Amino acid sequence: MAGKRIKKAREAVVRTKLYGLEEALKIVKANANSKFDETVELCLNLGVDPKHADQMVRGVVNLPAGTGRVLRVAVFARGAKADEARNAGADVVGAEDLVASVQGGTIDFDRCIATPDMMPLVGRLGKVLGPRGLMPNPKVGTVTTDVTAAVKASKGGAVEFRTEKAGIVQGSVGKASFDDDKLAANIRAFVDAVNKAKPAGAKGTYMERAALSSTMGPGVKLDLSTVQTAAQVGA
Repeated sequence: MAGKRIKKAREAVVRTKLYGLEEALKIVKANANSKFDETVELCLNLGVDPKHADQMVRGVVNLPAGTGRVLRVAVFARGAKADEARNAGADVVGAEDLVASVQGGTIDFDRCIATPDMMPLVGRLGKVLGPRGLMPNPKVGTVTTDVTAAVKASKGGAVEFRTEKAGIVQGSVGKASFDDDKLAANIRAFVDAVNKAKPAGAKGTYMERAALSSTMGPGVKLDLSTVQTAAQVGA
């Protein structure tokens, strides 16, 4: 039954067509008919080679309409900063004890924040947290003394992004249950953040292709001109 549904959804999308954002959202939402609230994903193909350090794209974007997910946030901190993290709503807070817990295989959080003084300890967890995309990094605001702001941003709709193989950046931009205008605002914010993160080593066309999909639905190719400003399209 699921196979027939997926086949029908794919037949509703013209693979060679570039869809305007408004039409693309309608198609993606129409095909997001699973029993759960599917996540809407944006995939961007960039004209960069992440093997070169000066072409790596990485950053964070605060989605105006939020992510629709309830994230568990862990904070590596001591003393007053640990208390600040708890007061800000962090789900897991600790220092050596939290490091030991993670080393023992317990990772019950979706986002990880650390104060700068904790990084010598947290650095030991690179092989565990790194592959999961959880390693704190000052470039995306997860290594900071402003613990309150970092926790609230993570809880409120902050999404990290970075280039993967072949120069691809992808991220969640909301839930299929969101209103179209909220999804559109999130998508434009995500694209804008990636544009602003354009590395110095990028040559030629920076943002080449884009596609939108839901968790179980087919990809819908986006006409970038309906998402970007004229200045961004020429970037």
